Amino acid sequence: GCFVFKPNTKKKKTSSLSLDHFTHGCKGAETSDIRFRLFHDLWNKTKTDIEQDELNKKVLDSLLDFTRKCSITRQHSNWASQMRASEIPTAALMLVNVPDHDMTFQSLSELLQQSVTPHVVSVQAKECAALKHLMKRVLERLMDTLVAAADDEEEEEIEAAALQQSDTPVHRSVHCSLSVLCEWYNTQTKRSSPSKDQYPPVVIIFKDLEAFNQKVLQDFILICRYVERLPLMFIFGIATSPSTIQHMLPHSVSSLLCIELFQSLSCTHHLATVIDKLILTPKFPFKLSGKVMQVLISLFLYHDFSVRNFIKGLALLEHFHSQPLSVLCCKKKEALRNLAQLSHGDLERIRQLPSFTEVCHKLIKDLCKYHKNYYPMLRCLHALTSSLPRYPLGKQIRELHLICLEKNVWETEDYQSAMKLLMLAKDELIALLQKCTEILQPIKSKMMKSAFVQLEDMLNKFKQLDNESRRSKKQSPYENLRSDVLEFIDNLVSHLPPPESQTLNEVCYYSSSSSVRRHLNATPRTSIQAALSSPYYYLPNESLQTDDGSVSNAAPDICIVHKLHLECGRLINLYDWMQAYSTVVSAAEGNDPDSDNFGKVDDVKARFIRAVSELEFLGFIKSTKQKTDHVARLTWGGC
Repeated sequence: GCFVFKPNTKKKKTSSLSLDHFTHGCKGAETSDIRFRLFHDLWNKTKTDIEQDELNKKVLDSLLDFTRKCSITRQHSNWASQMRASEIPTAALMLVNVPDHDMTFQSLSELLQQSVTPHVVSVQAKECAALKHLMKRVLERLMDTLVAAADDEEEEEIEAAALQQSDTPVHRSVHCSLSVLCEWYNTQTKRSSPSKDQYPPVVIIFKDLEAFNQKVLQDFILICRYVERLPLMFIFGIATSPSTIQHMLPHSVSSLLCIELFQSLSCTHHLATVIDKLILTPKFPFKLSGKVMQVLISLFLYHDFSVRNFIKGLALLEHFHSQPLSVLCCKKKEALRNLAQLSHGDLERIRQLPSFTEVCHKLIKDLCKYHKNYYPMLRCLHALTSSLPRYPLGKQIRELHLICLEKNVWETEDYQSAMKLLMLAKDELIALLQKCTEILQPIKSKMMKSAFVQLEDMLNKFKQLDNESRRSKKQSPYENLRSDVLEFIDNLVSHLPPPESQTLNEVCYYSSSSSVRRHLNATPRTSIQAALSSPYYYLPNESLQTDDGSVSNAAPDICIVHKLHLECGRLINLYDWMQAYSTVVSAAEGNDPDSDNFGKVDDVKARFIRAVSELEFLGFIKSTKQKTDHVARLTWGGC
């Protein structure tokens, strides 16, 4: 047998993505919660910026105005409304992007219910194959109840079974007439607005007009013509052209409708709006590659014209789920904060990116180019300024190099004073420029070749000038040319930024000055103290290793004596010091501490005296005249 199960009229609950679902199978799970939050923020921003009612805002506003105007005209009955009483107000809405019709009509229904009338119903052709089905859908959705037709026994049985599980009342009508709807409308109108002047219209939306059966649509309009107590209003969704109404409805039927055409913007205009708001803006950090953009645009233009599918194709979820480094796909401040928290694995992923390898190649080339241009320009600047009075930029090139390493040399006061002194130079300027050309001539970089050509041209102009023009009080050609030379020098020197401004400068520049100072300007006492306190790191003997920082009993004598002297005050009693040393050494050699000869061996005393002498030689202790059997301690802490 065949069993028919009608779907439940209640809306299905849409399942929202949870963090657990996002984390499952997610690469880089340690940052999955941050990426999940970033994804949600961007997705909510997408829905906020690109809502269907925002894309069709103008046409929807026009439709709302049309429905309000028709409603007001009916409420305030006048001669014009009496003349057109037999016509049903009808809006023909031209929408080209068919897949997004549902979203557009949903937005329209919500706007109408919020501002014009609560009585709005939408129907589709696939559920209205016959007139009774169309009547039934209209009544059910307007009255929010189950409606059964008496001539359909199968439907009666199914709906009777549904009634057993529901408390919703059922209205039965033999011919599915609109009389029940009229009675319900009058009841609702009196209940909601006791005033007789307020009659909100009943809006019926035909989403896909072209797909409706022509006979069903014509009969429905003819039936609605005679329902004077029901202020009906139609909205036709048309995806092709306005002539569709003429093809589907004969003149006898279309003359019953007061039709007004509403044209929405083209789908390409909607696409341009989406791209403008989501892609061509720095406010939206997520970007698409050229290939992905081409695929999405091709699908839009040659497949479905759907803005909704285009937004789905942005692949936000897939990007944040599959790319661990998408934790940096956010606003600048947050990206910098997340960058500081990247793990070693994330940094390794950055290193393995193909784009990062290409960037490294380019950065290395730029760094090499920087060095090729830096040193010739440095030598030119030194040649120009090394002979100036008081040497504002130093006499030796190393002095100028140190200035350039630390700051932008063209921003210093010394550089400005050097340029002023060059302005006063006359005969010397030509000779200095000649030195610069000799420096730049063997350099093969493009920038230096261009600079060499410009310098040669300026030198030729200098040689063409005669001496009389230099002595003229007016602005002579010589002075104009000299100004040009100084401006040229300024432009050259602007390419001498500090190395720290160059990316990957750490590859070539060593910057740990403290390490150099520690290696070249050593502090012997600190090294000696470290050796005496931790002899294990200097002598390859496992028995010297300790965990608590103490000195092993098997350590050299001077290490034991040094450790014991650290436990004393300013003055150290030699006898007590020796007794402590003897105890440590005898325990290390396995002697019995209870024996009479424990700690009294001459060999131990001799070793102690030698260790104390070595400490005195190294400067840790000295003899004192205050007490003959005491020595004074000279070092404290790390000193």
